Amino acid sequence: MTEPQTSQVALLHRISSIVSSQRSLDEMLGEIIGLTVQVTNCDAALVYLIEKEANEIVLRASQVPHAQDLNLLRMKIGEGVTGWVAEHKSVVALGANSAMDHRFKRFQGLVEDTYEAFLSVPLINQGEIIGVINVHHRDPHPHTAEEISLLTFVGEQMGIAIAKEVLAEENQRLQSETEEMKRQLETRKLVERAKGILQSRYKLTEEEAYLRLRNESRRHRKPMKELAEAIILAEELARKSDDGDDEKA
Repeated sequence: MTEPQTSQVALLHRISSIVSSQRSLDEMLGEIIGLTVQVTNCDAALVYLIEKEANEIVLRASQVPHAQDLNLLRMKIGEGVTGWVAEHKSVVALGANSAMDHRFKRFQGLVEDTYEAFLSVPLINQGEIIGVINVHHRDPHPHTAEEISLLTFVGEQMGIAIAKEVLAEENQRLQSETEEMKRQLETRKLVERAKGILQSRYKLTEEEAYLRLRNESRRHRKPMKELAEAIILAEELARKSDDGDDEKA
């Protein structure tokens, strides 16, 4: 077995171990950074994932800390070298003067953009690109065929696991949004009911009833829902008391 094949076998064993460990998406991305550093001995590595609805690539993980940029630094498909790789599903290897490449675009806050060498490889799932792995070296660095091959292998092998975790994260987000919509709808129903009570009790218009609710919510520092529930409960108790008095009479 040749040395590149031996390296791929070793990588495959490690990737299999990572995938079977049921790591979260962020942990998976961290593992990709680790594998990238192992394969390329780079000075910096970044992983971008594609948001299809927005047609954008988003920074999701990096070797050099970028806490303020994670999930915020974005570019369009086709924008910069990274966007070009995402659009064409092709590797770009720039061994020196990477900023001179016509596709290059500098992003404020990314110190990696000042480095000499730049290798960008697609992250693939079943033939579809889901992200991009970027590798940077401070000094000129000729990327060997083996280096490119191994990083491409990482992108292909980790792609399926990453895609699965991306889907899980998206499902969780949609579930959270659905639950939030249900909470908002429930609050709206309660507020509407409480407004009706105030309108009837104090002969207010709908707008006046809402303003009273809002002002009371602010004054007592209570959520509108909680205040609306209190008004509804008070109204129900008053009705029960009136019904009891009628029965005694």
